[in-house]
Amino acid sequence: MAKRRENGEGSIRHRKDGRWEGRYTAGLDDGNGKPLSKSVMGKTREEAEEKLKAAISNVNMEYNKYPDKLTVAEWMTIWYETYSKPAIRPATEASYQSLMKNHIFPNIGEITLTRLTSLDMQRMYNDIKESGLIRGRGNAAKYTLSNHTIRSIHILLRQSLEQAVKERRLPYNPAEGCKAPQREKTEMKVMPPEKIGLYLKAADDCGLLPMFFLELSSGLRRGELCALLWSDLDMDSLTISVTKQVSGRNGELLISAPKTKNSTRTVAIPKQAAQLLAVEHAKHPDSPFMFPSPATGTMYYPDSIGRIHKKLLKKAGLEKIRFHDLRHTFATLALQNGVDIKTLSNMLGHYSAGFTLDTYGHVTDKMQRDAAKKLGRFMKQATAAYIEDI
Repeated sequence: MAKRRENGEGSIRHRKDGRWEGRYTAGLDDGNGKPLSKSVMGKTREEAEEKLKAAISNVNMEYNKYPDKLTVAEWMTIWYETYSKPAIRPATEASYQSLMKNHIFPNIGEITLTRLTSLDMQRMYNDIKESGLIRGRGNAAKYTLSNHTIRSIHILLRQSLEQAVKERRLPYNPAEGCKAPQREKTEMKVMPPEKIGLYLKAADDCGLLPMFFLELSSGLRRGELCALLWSDLDMDSLTISVTKQVSGRNGELLISAPKTKNSTRTVAIPKQAAQLLAVEHAKHPDSPFMFPSPATGTMYYPDSIGRIHKKLLKKAGLEKIRFHDLRHTFATLALQNGVDIKTLSNMLGHYSAGFTLDTYGHVTDKMQRDAAKKLGRFMKQATAAYIEDI
């Protein structure tokens, strides 16, 4: 088995013509500002590896020889290709590329890395917060950016500049002196319990009851739901194994590990959900996919599920809520029906019970008030014969 290459060592592949090719990133293309990929060839893998190592060494020597010429855009490209890209999910990869291309590079990309200041970065945050203007693109690029987007830009910059500090390219991280916007909490909506029947009736009319019944009784993320296979279902234990998720990018389905380490989990499901899934399996017994798309026969695109969800809401005459709010609906109902925070956190795949408690604190606050009222009624009855006016 070939030894896995570490970050920063480039990549090696065996070509159809029998030669070995080593590819590496050599800065940015002067014409379009995109990462400039170059390659070396060898008759054997060993020869290609030696040439690749030498080529990467030359690139690093060039940047170290003239550190004042290394721009923010050049450094972030090197950092992204070497340290970040190999370790992130496809969705995160697309987000990072968009933030760099549309916001960071046009605004501060041409600044020399060693001359970048906290003031440069803070002014950029303020500019894009107020006008959303991407420099060099005219009025067509004016739109308001959310606090979440600006915080994401800040985090991305801070990570890349921290690596520059570790490599002694910078004496300190200028991102540490910036003030990022406050977090914005997305309004959480929950489907009223009395409306769930209408919603599932609409799903049943469209032949999609098993999928949406499972969602409301398990709280799976959309990508996790779409990625389910029949092999993930254990009918004996009434559980589903969540080991992957699917996302769509450039018209292709991409399978990856779940969102976090804790997201790989086993989720118990109600008997009714298992019975519905058994009926669903009988409809397409030869397909490995639990919910195959009628258009492709493979997994649904997550965006397609979102569009179907909107149609179901309209068909049922319900208020518009996001598909992700079905996950919030499950969590809220679980808490209100006595499921403890730790168990719910494990079912949702959260990284900690504290995060679950923080997310659904409003639900537990109401539960505490209800519990206090019940306890008050009990105490009044228990002391009525001995103490008056309580």
